[in-house]
This record gives sequence, C-alpha cells and structure tokens, in this order.
Amino acid sequence: MQDIIRKIKELKSQKNALLLAHNYQDIEIQDLADYRGDSLQLAMLSAQLKSPLIIFCGVQFMAETAAIINPHSKVILPVKDAGCPMADMIDSAQLREFKKIYPNSSVVCYVNSTVEVKAESDICCTSSNAVQVLQSIPEDKTILFVPDRNLGNWAAKQSGRKVITWDGFCPTHQWGFSPEDISKLRKKYPHHTLLAHPECDPAIVEQADEVMSTGGMMKYVEANDNVIIATENGMTNYLKHIYPQKSIISLSPKAVCPNMRKTHLQDVLTALENEQHEIIVDEEIARRAKISIDRMLELS
Repeated sequence: MQDIIRKIKELKSQKNALLLAHNYQDIEIQDLADYRGDSLQLAMLSAQLKSPLIIFCGVQFMAETAAIINPHSKVILPVKDAGCPMADMIDSAQLREFKKIYPNSSVVCYVNSTVEVKAESDICCTSSNAVQVLQSIPEDKTILFVPDRNLGNWAAKQSGRKVITWDGFCPTHQWGFSPEDISKLRKKYPHHTLLAHPECDPAIVEQADEVMSTGGMMKYVEANDNVIIATENGMTNYLKHIYPQKSIISLSPKAVCPNMRKTHLQDVLTALENEQHEIIVDEEIARRAKISIDRMLELS
C-alpha cells in the first residue's frame, strides 16, 4: 500500500493532477485527496479548479457534474461502473412525462441524478442547500422534486413549500437504519446527539436531533463530541479516523454503499497512469445541464 501511495503522489505531481474524494470514500483515499467534501462542496470546488487532470473518487453523477462545470479539465472516474441506484430511478423520458402531468411547474433536481435528468430540470440542489433552493422558487409555482422522495419531502416541510416528489430513494439510507437501531443506541449512549442525513427514511429523520448533509456533519463533529451518525459509514469511519479522541458512533453497520466501496488505491493509481474512464458528456446535454447546476451554484 505504501508503494502505491508513493506512486500516486509522484504521478499527481508530474501531471499536475488533483484528487477529489467524496466523504463516503475509504479512509486511505480521503487521506490522499487534495480536496474532500459533500456533493455541494465538490461541485463548488470543481468550478474553481485549474488543474488539467482531475481524478474524481466518488460515483458517476459527481464526476459528470465536475466535467460539466469544468470543461477545461480532463475528469477521470477511477472505476467505470461506480454508479448510483437513486440516479437510475428516473430517466429523462420519465421526467418529461412527469412534467406533462404538472404543466408550468418548476423542476428541482437533486444532484444525485444523471446528466440527462439535470438537462430537463430548472435547478439542481444538494442536501446542503435543498431548503434554500425551494425557497428561491416563486410561491405560486408547483415544485416537482426528483429523484429522492425523502430529501424532497423533508425540504418541503422545512421550506413550507408545496412539493410533489418522484418516488426515488437511496437504498443505503432507506434501508440501512431502523427505529430499533435508534432505541438501542439511545439507551446505550443517552448523552449522544443523533445526526441524520435527509436521505434517510422519515422514521429515522423524525427521531434525529439534527438533520444535515455530510458537510454539515463534518462541521458539527469538528465542534462537538458524542454523536451517533445516520449516513453512509464511509463518513463515520473517516470522522473516527481524524477524531480518535471523540465518541463517534454509526447508527448501523449496514449503511454501506456498494458503489462508494468500489474505488481502491490501485484504481486511483491506474487512473493516474492510464487516464482511463474519462467522463465525456454530449455538448448539448452538458449545456442544458449546466444551466440547472449554475443556478444552484449562484444560490450557494
């Protein structure tokens, strides 16, 4: 492993490459990353980076977003089939039919979606800014939210807006936790604060002390101790790694995203060596998708 790390560092320097990692990636990848964060943080960073080569350790939709807003960089996804089941729960044709049912509506698209769906949407959002995005839309507009029903319904309650959600979800957050997990850990750790990601099932979100994105969780744990975390366990593992003195508990060991676990150090090295699996987006689709992404970034 140390030999692989050394080679990665050498190639990054030689190629003036940057390594971006989502908060759900494995510890060793986050440790090597030049930048790490949630979807919003990485999208904002991607718009500012000047590197000719970006190795994006995450999943397909994240790398697509980076490629769209930074067309001057070559964006590489180390593992070609690192996808997102939630993103696959709606396609552009389904969204067009959804819009026909509710004409004159505004479409808010969670960034966890394909570039084709973003191209059919009015504005993107992340879990960090979903409430702010909904509040930016005129009050007389019906809002369609795709693809995540859990984030959409939670953000609707927080914003006071009328929202109709697509019936999509993240399998890891939907099925990774249970109310029984909460009862058990509340008894064991009565003085801990439960942080939940808004992609979680409402039964989990309603019992949480705080609901926030992974970027929000990172800031919270930086300033506080004694937390129980309901999100993908790559985040919890990394927080334990950088704050070994703090009590940081995962709500459930089942909360693992198989796609986030696909990327390993060897994949990062191979991506740097061969520059394979470059993200190429159709120019017209990229142009339309960028409009919805830029509208989100302007609010952020």
